[in-house]
Amino acid sequence: MLKQTHYIAARRMLSMASGATGSAASASSRGAETVTNAQAATSGTTGEPRKPRQRRITEFRDAVNVGPSFQDFVSGKAADYVYDPLEKSRMQNAALTEGTEKLPKWLKVPIPKGKNYSKLHHDVKNLKLSTVCQEAKCPNIGECWGGGNKAAATATIMLLGDTCTRGCRFCSVKTNRNPAPPDPMEPENTAEAIRRWGLGYVVLTTVDRDDLIDGGAHHLAKTVQMIKEKTNNKVLVETLSGDFRGDMESVDVMARSGLDVYAHNLETVEALTPYVRDRRATYRQSLSVLKRAKETVPTLLTKTSLMLGLGETDEQIRQTLQDLRDIDCDIVTFGQYMRPTKRHMKVVEYVHPDKFKYWKDVAEKEMGFKYCASGPLVRSSYKAGEAFIENILKKRNAA
Repeated sequence: MLKQTHYIAARRMLSMASGATGSAASASSRGAETVTNAQAATSGTTGEPRKPRQRRITEFRDAVNVGPSFQDFVSGKAADYVYDPLEKSRMQNAALTEGTEKLPKWLKVPIPKGKNYSKLHHDVKNLKLSTVCQEAKCPNIGECWGGGNKAAATATIMLLGDTCTRGCRFCSVKTNRNPAPPDPMEPENTAEAIRRWGLGYVVLTTVDRDDLIDGGAHHLAKTVQMIKEKTNNKVLVETLSGDFRGDMESVDVMARSGLDVYAHNLETVEALTPYVRDRRATYRQSLSVLKRAKETVPTLLTKTSLMLGLGETDEQIRQTLQDLRDIDCDIVTFGQYMRPTKRHMKVVEYVHPDKFKYWKDVAEKEMGFKYCASGPLVRSSYKAGEAFIENILKKRNAA
């Protein structure tokens, strides 16, 4: 079937080539008519020609130049062309792991339940709040929401609605160019929920809102301030925010809001960023956000998260860790990428827990990060309160 497909493609290309020779002979006789028609098609009411869409033409030519040639179709090598580096890694890894278990046992989690879980689930629904735990289908929701005590339980509240203006290939959060306007009562409702739960630590995250002038920075900052007021400054607050389209003034607003941890995720290594994240979210822009937050409030702890299993190499991970240390990032987490639905990109590799332990040792002992959470089920806010309180704040207070 594959050879037949290549044969048909080759016949079409031959037909196009022979047709081009005949067309050239008659082109001169239709020259004046073609020019006139082109002018009529491209002129507006002012008589000025419209600008051609050079970008699409350029993109098409670039795709053709890197694609298979006519000879590749004839020889049957056209099927060997794979343009996406994630797909290349996936194909290579599939050959090495053929016949193994599809989902390793260390990635299987129990069904969420428990008193704390039920209470948080009820309050979130009653106060009309969104959580990234639910929207992103986090596998740790039962463990985090059902923590054995209130200080350990962690719920990540997602502000500015449940619809993002970007479309990253790994994320299951809904996307839309024009989401609903932010709920003006959201800061108040969020602060009230935190007061009810009596938590010692809370994580606030947000969808990307490129439709808002400030990206939602003031809305998020107001929420932080209201939580601090309602809880008499007893709750530690971490915010996991976007890049605000590279607007450093919005980063300053967040850094000065009174939060304790400024988190922004790189998600993956630089080489894979264009294939994993939305094209508006660049690797260097994310680094600049973390750097600016630290420069604005030096006492802030900065934090980021990386997914493994996308086809990244050890050298690329090491370079990413070095880039983060160069901007004085304090905390990094590693977790396994898990495909949320069939519409999202496939997993390249299920990384063994021993490898996650290796990267934790590299980050803390070799690279000098203050803390690293690393494991197959770790997410950016996984047991964030427990890790932060026990490993950083207590040490700082003792000093």
